[in-house]
Amino acid sequence: MAGLPFTDSEYLNRQKNVLDELPSESVLFIPTNPRAVRSNDVSYPFRASSYILYLCGWTEPDGIFVARKSSGNWKTILFVQPRDTKSEIWEGIRVGVEGASEGWPVDEAASIVDLEKEVRILIQGCTDIFTIEGSSPELDMILSDVDTSDAKSHIDGHRIVKSEMEIELMMKAATIASNAHILAIESTYAGIGEWQIQAIVEGHFAHNKSQWSYPSIVGGGDNATILHYKENDCTIESGDLVLVDAGCEVEGYASDITRTWPVNGQFTDAQREIYELVLSAELAGIEACQPGSPWLSMHRATSMVLAAGLIELGILDCSIEEAIGEENDFNGPYRNFFMHGTGHLLGLDVHDVGGGRPGDDDPGPILRPGMVVTVEPGLYFGSWRTDVTIPERYSGIGIRIEDDVLITDSGPVVLTANCPKKIDEIEALVGSNR
Repeated sequence: MAGLPFTDSEYLNRQKNVLDELPSESVLFIPTNPRAVRSNDVSYPFRASSYILYLCGWTEPDGIFVARKSSGNWKTILFVQPRDTKSEIWEGIRVGVEGASEGWPVDEAASIVDLEKEVRILIQGCTDIFTIEGSSPELDMILSDVDTSDAKSHIDGHRIVKSEMEIELMMKAATIASNAHILAIESTYAGIGEWQIQAIVEGHFAHNKSQWSYPSIVGGGDNATILHYKENDCTIESGDLVLVDAGCEVEGYASDITRTWPVNGQFTDAQREIYELVLSAELAGIEACQPGSPWLSMHRATSMVLAAGLIELGILDCSIEEAIGEENDFNGPYRNFFMHGTGHLLGLDVHDVGGGRPGDDDPGPILRPGMVVTVEPGLYFGSWRTDVTIPERYSGIGIRIEDDVLITDSGPVVLTANCPKKIDEIEALVGSNR
């Protein structure tokens, strides 16, 4: 049975940072994710809640981390499934109450079978009850007759800046994913199936004891112009580009990389024009990842490059001010071809907590050392689109380039730097392992 990825002191420090902010005479309930049914009696592979992973590293189903504060002192309890030989024969050996008591960073462990009785005792005399609803139907039912507050808001802020131990795991995930992309580029040829590239990438993940952090996107030709394309069931013909957006997670920590390349090993002139523009935008976005900068800095940097390039290529016929949008709102006509944000925070979730995503109410965080972000501009010219005129020269081209970037005191550090992205590097690599 694998041990915890971090030291007890790492978890205890996280708990202290969160719990010290909560009022006296309060209790915190953090349930793990529920199991998800795939079909009939077959479930999807279980993945623990990022919140319980963050606070105590618990990876088994049906766990609940609890902290009770009284007179300024905290007591932590981990509710887990008890040992059960009949169930374990089918599903695997459980840690159990005794194992959780001895091997996890909590004061004590208890059987989840006794959850209702124990919760009723724990909430007595509490003025504040914090929980995450929707993960444990049993816990939600027990707490349905009391007022509760969302626990996420008290944890999210602490998850934004990564510790040295977290960064080490994220560097490992970034390296595995980078090497998976390299292997895919080396193995590519005209006529390869999207599903075959997916198998190469995810096979490398599994070979290195990791798993995908989100469903892999492998889009050839026009499919590359669909932002969250997931079918991965088409053959990629000579002359087509393939866009691969795939990352893995190690001990819950995610990587997220996108590379785009020609399956026959040679960019056309039109593909080269768009690719060089996207790469220039990505490099500008990475350079904007400076400590103390507003979150929108990288989006503004990439957008300015893309808007200017679209004008230079004759795709847009307007001034740079008009392309960006009224009152510099970065919502002008360049957005017809760059529809998403430039990046997101990365960590225990591939779209990690902390804000900064399009549609959020707040403008996003100020960039600080220890944050890990993605930078991922793209341009998409789907021949199938009817909402906008697609220039014939660029019809069917979809290109995105994405790296994982650590914010440091001395500037951005690209964790995925060993994954090639210059045109000459990519062309030399395509098919070289066949």
